[in-house]
Amino acid sequence: MSFPLLTATAVLPAVGAIATAAVPAARRTAAKWLALLVSLATLVLAIVVLVRFDPGGARYQLTESHAWIADFGVRYELGVDGIAVALLALTALLIPFIILAGWHDADPLETGSKRWRPTQGFFALILAVEAMVIISFEATDVFLFYIFFEAMLIPMYFLIGGFGDRAHAGSDENAAAQRSYAAVKFLLYNLVGGLIMLAAVIGLYVVAGNFSLAEIAQARANGSLHMATSTERWLFLGFFFAFAVKAPLWPLHTWLPNAMQESTAPVAVLITAVVDKVGTFAMLRFCLQLFPEASKWATPAILVLAVISIIYGALLAVGQRDIKRLVAYASISHFGFIILGIFAMTSQGQSGATLYMVNHGISTAALMLVAGFLISRRGSRLIADYGGVQKVAPVLAGTFLIGGLATLSLPGLAPFVSEFLVLVGTFTRYPALGIIATLGIVLAALYTLVLYQRTMTGPVKPEVSAMPDLRARELVVVTPLIVLLIFLGVYPKPVTDIVNPAVKQTMSDVHKTDPKPAVEAAK
Repeated sequence: MSFPLLTATAVLPAVGAIATAAVPAARRTAAKWLALLVSLATLVLAIVVLVRFDPGGARYQLTESHAWIADFGVRYELGVDGIAVALLALTALLIPFIILAGWHDADPLETGSKRWRPTQGFFALILAVEAMVIISFEATDVFLFYIFFEAMLIPMYFLIGGFGDRAHAGSDENAAAQRSYAAVKFLLYNLVGGLIMLAAVIGLYVVAGNFSLAEIAQARANGSLHMATSTERWLFLGFFFAFAVKAPLWPLHTWLPNAMQESTAPVAVLITAVVDKVGTFAMLRFCLQLFPEASKWATPAILVLAVISIIYGALLAVGQRDIKRLVAYASISHFGFIILGIFAMTSQGQSGATLYMVNHGISTAALMLVAGFLISRRGSRLIADYGGVQKVAPVLAGTFLIGGLATLSLPGLAPFVSEFLVLVGTFTRYPALGIIATLGIVLAALYTLVLYQRTMTGPVKPEVSAMPDLRARELVVVTPLIVLLIFLGVYPKPVTDIVNPAVKQTMSDVHKTDPKPAVEAAK
């Protein structure tokens, strides 16, 4: 019996979470190091998965299958395709940086505060989220996926509500109230989506008789399983609604700005760079594969919503006065690009969307973590409270600039390639939507450069005149992310080689081929 590698990648952070939570209260530093070592060990396992995965091999590899709830057709089934491998590697890569960046975020508050921040719980919750996200990427049983898709909401709720941003202008009571509001809003939105999905999961079982993704897809392909058109559409909508909330897609996005604003910077990265990717990933794995005809039926409406997300998110980012809310609305715009690429139903669009998930995770982590270092120094999230930072902290300003330029998809940085592929793939089938979506690039340049100008340039404000530059720990967090942004911007082939075969399979699932050029090349 081969070693259950996929199970190990999920079990290790789960066990690490329990062990970290069990560290005695007085040994906070030991808990931090334990969490960091567990996250690094998980990264090693993810690298082994990446090395062992053969892009030219079977669709799902390193598979595991065991009986679980046999009477109801539920199995413990795991397997990864190229898309899942890329996102699993992204998750395992980001968690050590999130832990390092949040090294002091859960330390006890100042003397006289009414709140105690349990350090062990903070890092244990981060590892718990990592375990649940990883198994969500690996699950090929629909019911198994659903359990962890919902379960990850619990640790995220406590991370948002219990470990909020210290840079809050109000009293402790006011800050706690706003954190509680953001956490409850996050939970309610995602629970509603999950309950609707549960009804669709039950409906799928009634129709198919089991929850195995591979078996249901095979039965659909060979004609032994037939769904009425109306049934397929309702089931698709149930799944898609939950994924659109998680993604988040306009108009189901409103929980994200509150959650990111009230979270610490590392938790904000965990939300948008890791957890939210489960929503867009699931659209590719479950919506398109299980409900191909309904996916094509819903495509026009989804594309319109995606374009609205792109423009709406960018416009609201332009008008933000809070750094974290600006990054949140920018992420809503970027997720619009990802969903646009998925439902453009072209190989360029879906390859670009998958690559965008990876690149957005890296670029958002770089920008938000540097912004977190900036906010922790000044004690304010408001853009107006900064000015002239580049003169007193040039390394901090430089890394902030690179993260911002990646956010606006500057050529030579990783997000440019993915955004370009999404737009090309959309334009070949839906030229009008492709043209409108390009406005998001212009707006991204506006909100990013204005943010940099107002915070980093101009006269040095007295409050930032003594601001220290990035410290060694912070450089260890930021430098690898900057290197990755440049490397994947110049040479994205390592990622595209992994995801392209999986994209071809997805295109085959929905019986779509790339449109032929309108004008043939001159001979």
